[in-house]
Amino acid sequence: MTRELRIAGAVVVAVALTGCNAFNQFLGREDAIDYQSATPTRGSLSVPPDLTQVPANTRYQVPQGPGGTSFSQYATDQAQRRADAGTAQGSAVLPQRSDITVERDGTTRWLSVNMPANQVFERALEFWRSQGFAIRSQNGQAGLIETDWAENRANIPQDIIRRTVGRVFDQVWDSGQRELFRTRLERAPDGRIEVYFSHQHMVEEVINESQTKWVPRPSNPELDAAMLSRFMVFLGAEEERAKAEMQVAAAAGQPQGMAQSAQAVRSGSTLDIPEGFDRAWRRVGLALDRGNFTVEDRDRAAGQYYVRYVDVDAQQTEKPGFFSRMFGSRQPAQQPQYRVQLSDVGGTTRVTVLNADGQPDSSATAGRILEVLQQQLRD
Repeated sequence: MTRELRIAGAVVVAVALTGCNAFNQFLGREDAIDYQSATPTRGSLSVPPDLTQVPANTRYQVPQGPGGTSFSQYATDQAQRRADAGTAQGSAVLPQRSDITVERDGTTRWLSVNMPANQVFERALEFWRSQGFAIRSQNGQAGLIETDWAENRANIPQDIIRRTVGRVFDQVWDSGQRELFRTRLERAPDGRIEVYFSHQHMVEEVINESQTKWVPRPSNPELDAAMLSRFMVFLGAEEERAKAEMQVAAAAGQPQGMAQSAQAVRSGSTLDIPEGFDRAWRRVGLALDRGNFTVEDRDRAAGQYYVRYVDVDAQQTEKPGFFSRMFGSRQPAQQPQYRVQLSDVGGTTRVTVLNADGQPDSSATAGRILEVLQQQLRD
């Protein structure tokens, strides 16, 4: 009996000590982000070891020349090789990459990329798949990508029980949390491509012994920044440079004189943002991404986002079985399309909601859209 209690106590201590790994989930560290899509995906074939050929290493080969070589010549050649290798290695340390830069406005960060838009779009698709996500929808014409819901496996403590049993029954262990990411590409006036990441966060709550439901939780801008940093490296930037640029952007903070402009004022069927159109357009776009809207298209010249508002309650379903998850292939019911109109009114940007025909909409749903936007802009 004493032996069993001693073993149980040791297991409890191990779980308590290793459970603290979950607190690193949003820090952008390599061991804090490990996504697995909630939608099963087909694996890719790997090349067998016997079909790969290890490149020859000529480091220790004596250079050959016509008629042989003297020791002094050999030493000179080796010194030149070391110098050339040092130059090549030095040029690869934090190289200047003006084609990929980090921009920031308040808590919003984005990448400014000097590449063709179609190339950035394809690379973004490859990036999300490499991070363990399945692609739910993509719209190249609008520059929009939405992943499926995925679980961050780094949220699960890697204790001795998890490492032993989890290899066989991996689905038994679940963090009860899911994230969905959206990528939006915008063409800046100077021709560069702006890349925005945003995510939604859902947590599974227990209703009773046989029922659970998924409820939304606030998103974390630092998680968006961490994934942007990874994408920057994926595009070709050095890892240390990506981290340094993110730290510089974080240290920059809120631009001076913009603290008052963060508050949007609701008045009936309009929402006034006390700032210029360009900044308001960027912030409203991110607010739509984070506010459970589906952005289908946009027209910056006309100041319009074409959106469908997805009812959160429609996504909250009971869990009928042990392995059944709401984040499967099932899609929410199609919702009517609305237009979120931004207009410049004497230095203030006014936001109104139009119906699918482009006429002002004063319905309860339109009011809810403005309410959600106001909340997201406040956050």
